[in-house]
Amino acid sequence: MSTPRPPEGDVPAEGRVTLTMQGPVATLTFDRPAARNAMTWAMYEQLASHCRALSADGNSGARVVVLRGAGGEAFVAGTDIAQFQQFSSGDDGVAYEARIDEGIQLVEQLPMPTVAVIEGWAVGGGLAIATACDFRIASPKARFGVPIAKTLGNTLSAQNLAKLRAAWGLQPVRRMLLLAQILDAEAALACGFLEGVYPAETLDAEVAALSDRLGALAPVTQSVVKEALRRQTVEAVPDTDDLVRRCYGSSDFHEGVDAFVNRRPPKWQGT
Repeated sequence: MSTPRPPEGDVPAEGRVTLTMQGPVATLTFDRPAARNAMTWAMYEQLASHCRALSADGNSGARVVVLRGAGGEAFVAGTDIAQFQQFSSGDDGVAYEARIDEGIQLVEQLPMPTVAVIEGWAVGGGLAIATACDFRIASPKARFGVPIAKTLGNTLSAQNLAKLRAAWGLQPVRRMLLLAQILDAEAALACGFLEGVYPAETLDAEVAALSDRLGALAPVTQSVVKEALRRQTVEAVPDTDDLVRRCYGSSDFHEGVDAFVNRRPPKWQGT
């Protein structure tokens, strides 16, 4: 099950998600540090493949799954924005959000407890992945947000919003989305999003301690409670594809992508 991690110089330009095993602990590493681990389509596909392998018939031997970013500067800094240049209509946005929801669901449906280790940025898609985990611990430099009202002018799926609200509470989500505010580790700890904030030099020891605690408990209980909570969060989520289509089909979205890629301020028109 273990996938040895190649040397840093061998990281492909499109990045990768590696899976390694150490005893009963599986570690998924988002490995694209030159781009703050921003997710490419290839990385999303690798994440999905690893999650399926870990879930298959309980044969992985994993009792806990740890998710973390390579390089120490970011967990995951969203989706690689250059990929949005291919979008031509609002339907592309609906399809993209559905694709992201499917990938995130695979993380949520892992039968064993999951722990996100956050050093630096966890924004956009990265925040969604961290939110999909059962527990999160961070270093003091962790930062959280979805600043799309400032950058791209797009939106989130109804499921993504519901999960963020369940994990953070309504007002912090409003701050992240309507104000494009970046929240720090202290704010995340205060609202219960984080289990703890630890100095970088002790973070690995805290991950190991939490993994040991989780791995010693009843796995069937953990699995069914995880799934019950997931169902309760998404069961009554409304269909908002019309809103997603409107946003991704807007001129503002295309302006936001172009401005981001060309490193200039966007000029919002409200259309």
